[in-house]
Amino acid sequence: MLSSPTLLPSAADVVVVGAGIVGLAHAFEAHRQGRSVVVLDRDARPAGASIRNFGHACVTAQPESLRDLARSSREGWLTMSRRTGIPVDEAGAVVLAGDRADLDVLEAFAAARPGDATLLDRSDLDDELAGLAGEQLRGGLRLRHDLRVDPRTTAPRLAGWLEAAGVPICWRHNVIGVQADSIGTRVDTNRGTIRAEQVVLCSGHDLDHLFPAVADEHRVERCSLQMTRLAAPGPQVRPALLTATSVLRYGAFGEVADLAPLRRHLESTAPGLLAAQANLMLTQLPDGTLLVGDSHDYAATPEPFLSAAVEHQLHTALARLLKTAALPVLERWQGVYASSPATDVLDVEPWPGLRVITVTSGVGMTLSFGLARRTFPRP
Repeated sequence: MLSSPTLLPSAADVVVVGAGIVGLAHAFEAHRQGRSVVVLDRDARPAGASIRNFGHACVTAQPESLRDLARSSREGWLTMSRRTGIPVDEAGAVVLAGDRADLDVLEAFAAARPGDATLLDRSDLDDELAGLAGEQLRGGLRLRHDLRVDPRTTAPRLAGWLEAAGVPICWRHNVIGVQADSIGTRVDTNRGTIRAEQVVLCSGHDLDHLFPAVADEHRVERCSLQMTRLAAPGPQVRPALLTATSVLRYGAFGEVADLAPLRRHLESTAPGLLAAQANLMLTQLPDGTLLVGDSHDYAATPEPFLSAAVEHQLHTALARLLKTAALPVLERWQGVYASSPATDVLDVEPWPGLRVITVTSGVGMTLSFGLARRTFPRP
C-alpha cells in the first residue's frame, strides 16, 4: 500500500527537482550550508539511472575539461560518506588488457600521469582479481582515484538520511511547470505549488518535458543501455573492472595516446561490441553478484527492447578476460540517461534563481557532488 505523500511546504530557500544522485548531492550540499531545502520527485523512491548503474565514480580517466570537477566530486563523495555513514570505497579501478594494442594505450597513460595510475603485470592481476583473471589477460592499469558505491542502496540511503535530517523529500510530486515570479521561482506540481529563492532542476533525461527549448539548443537526447546481474563467482573483487572498450569511451586516454590502432584492433576482433557502442565493464555488489554491461543506443525516444544478441556479445567478451562463463543471469534491465554530442555537462541559468543541471555524458555518479559543490560553494 502506498503511504500518503509528504505535505508540500509553501516555500523554501532551495528546491531541488529530481531525487537522483545529482539532485540528492545538491540537497546535501545546500543542507550543509544551513539552507532550508525541499526535494521533489515524481516517483515513490529512487528508480532511475542512479540505481541502474555500476556504482562506479570514474574520477581518474576524465578528460582535462572535467578533471577538476571530478576530483572535487571525489572529495564531496568522501565527505558525504563521513557525515552519513553511507559506504564509499576508495577501491580504484583496473583496466584489463588482453592484447598489445590495449597495453600500448595503458602504458602511455601511466607514463603521462604517473600520480594517477600504475601499470599492472599478469601476477598483479592475479592478486587484484582474486583468481578470476582469464588466461588471455596480459596486464592492466590501476586507476587510483576511482570510487565504488552500491548503486542499489546509495541514493535511497542518502534520501533517507536527508529526510531524517529535516529535509522533506516530496515523493510522487510530479513537476509540471517552473516559472519566475515576483518573489523568486515558482514550482508547480501535481500536488501543489512551492516557491524558492533558488531552484535546481536535476531531471536528467527528462529535461525536455519542462524545458524543451533548452534541451533542443544543447542537443540533449536519451541514451539507453542494457545491463545484467550475474550470480556471485565466489571471490570478492573490490575495484571496478574496465576493458579496451572503456578506453575508447573515457576521454583522458585519448589525450595521452593515439587510439586509432586500438580501434582498428577492436574492429577486427570485436566488431559486435563496437556496433553496440559498448563499454564492457564489471563491478561487484556487496552480496557478491556481478553487474555487467553495457551497450549504448541514442535516440530522442529509445527502443524499450533488450537485445539477446548484444547481451551474448557482452558476456562472451567478458568470458575471454575473466572466469565468468558459467555464471547464470539473475536480472536484466535497461538504463536511460541524458546524452548530448555538444556537451558533457549542461549547466545553465535560464533566469536568476533557476539552475538547470544535466550530466549528458554518462558520468552522473562521477560528477554529482562536484556539480553540487560548484552550485553551492562553501563560504
